[in-house]
Amino acid sequence: MERNKVILVDVNDNSLGYADKMQAHEAGLLHRAFSIFIMRKFHDKTEILLQQRALTKYHCAGLWSNTCCSHPQPNDNLQHSALKRLEEELGFKLNSITWVDSHIYQAQLENSLIEHEFDHLFVNLLTQSESDNLEVRPNPVEVNNIKWLSINEIEQALKSHPEQFTPWFEATFFKVINKLSLTR
Repeated sequence: MERNKVILVDVNDNSLGYADKMQAHEAGLLHRAFSIFIMRKFHDKTEILLQQRALTKYHCAGLWSNTCCSHPQPNDNLQHSALKRLEEELGFKLNSITWVDSHIYQAQLENSLIEHEFDHLFVNLLTQSESDNLEVRPNPVEVNNIKWLSINEIEQALKSHPEQFTPWFEATFFKVINKLSLTR
């Protein structure tokens, strides 16, 4: 799916029109986005599926981030767009994800790009059966690698090697785990 447009929004997520994705990142225009966190219980710990972005991405190549993130396209339903993108990037289909919160963040990226997003946060806590039967098939154009990490392991990695993560990951990660009151 071509995702070359973004929906420009105000601070209340009201649509203001559309822009080319690169234009929005070059000018730092506030636009709508989504971040998905797929979770599972494993040995009494909550783990999150992380992805390492493909080495050919135009920004944040090779950095670790949440399960999936992208931009809904004009006239897309936000949740439907997020589920479709999850399938495109990681090769598995889910019937639902749950919206938990949203936030605005801004980050200076390499190549003089600016990420300025009104980010909608979605989660899915897989059942044991779903987790056991999940076949992740990453799209190599989008994803270089994947791994499951516990909340504690992620916190430790953020402290010891923050440079290995996308600029938005820490804020979205803590927003989700605090909103869901997930134990560390």
